Amino acid sequence: MKARLAASAALALGIALGASGCAMLTYQATTEPYAASDGVAADVGDLDLRNILVVSDDGDAGNLVLTAVNNGEDDVELNVQIVDSGQTQTIEVAAGSTVGLGVSDVEGIDVLEPVLLEGLDTRPGALVDLYFQYGSAEGIEIGVPVLDSSLPEYADLAP
Repeated sequence: MKARLAASAALALGIALGASGCAMLTYQATTEPYAASDGVAADVGDLDLRNILVVSDDGDAGNLVLTAVNNGEDDVELNVQIVDSGQTQTIEVAAGSTVGLGVSDVEGIDVLEPVLLEGLDTRPGALVDLYFQYGSAEGIEIGVPVLDSSLPEYADLAP
């Protein structure tokens, strides 16, 4: 009788493991964070940078579009540098605020004009390497997509 009970338990355990084994051992892409937008995301110190992209029709000059959330207690001046040309622009983000460059009016976001980046030397559809850094925070270099103004949501964002 004990042998039957042990065999039944072993069989039930084997079926349970067999039925769930694929999910237990298989890579699950849904556990990886990703930017569900046209742009990319990055974190620099206390700043969360979201939906970073450049809108350019000619590939020489483009408008930087992004949303920056300052989770810190200090105002920061975010430096944005085009890696290839060395050109740098500065964006001021107050402590505890959210700043949107080139975004539509949204409650709770300080809406600013997009930042003009000149000397991109790229083309729409490619990536441009930008370096984001402020103060003593460790900076990050990231490939940012360059889009053109053919889509309606970007029609008024090209320089």
